Amino acid sequence: MPRTARFFPVEGYIHVYSRGNNRRKLFLYPRDFKMFLQILDKLKKSEMVKIFHYCLMPNHVHILLGLVKGSNLSTFMKRLNLKYSLYYRKKRTYVGHLWQGRFKCRIIEEELSFIRCGKYIELNPVKANIVRQPQDYPYSSYCHYALGIKDPIVDDSPLYMNLGSTDVERQLHYREIVIGENADKEFRI
Repeated sequence: MPRTARFFPVEGYIHVYSRGNNRRKLFLYPRDFKMFLQILDKLKKSEMVKIFHYCLMPNHVHILLGLVKGSNLSTFMKRLNLKYSLYYRKKRTYVGHLWQGRFKCRIIEEELSFIRCGKYIELNPVKANIVRQPQDYPYSSYCHYALGIKDPIVDDSPLYMNLGSTDVERQLHYREIVIGENADKEFRI
């Protein structure tokens, strides 16, 4: 029986995630993470997708992205997962499915959901006890927003720009939202 087609908005924000088949580790070495990010960077340009937040966990990937007219999420994810699978198979002489089914996604329609989703994505390594602080994990967008470390993968979130009038203000406010003592409370932009 064929899969049913999924329909996505022409423009909007979507949280996508893909997991390794049987929770298999997708990234074993730093070069694996770097290769995935290189592929992601190339495809975001060619497929006209904006990447606002991401985190590459050892066995799964989270991306909060933006679609614009001309974007095709299904094509983007198919190409991303396929290109990385080909790389992985070549490096590991691996046979079979690398990814557990097709990617999962959730449409983000509200500002508060957008912020919560970005925070959830970037705190994944902390919650998984890989690192104690999100800035210690090198394969996420957290350092771009919280510390001002330029990341070619990240397109600045439109909401991030509203956090202050200077880079320093925005970074301070962002850190407070994600890891500050009031991070679990409601926040305002």
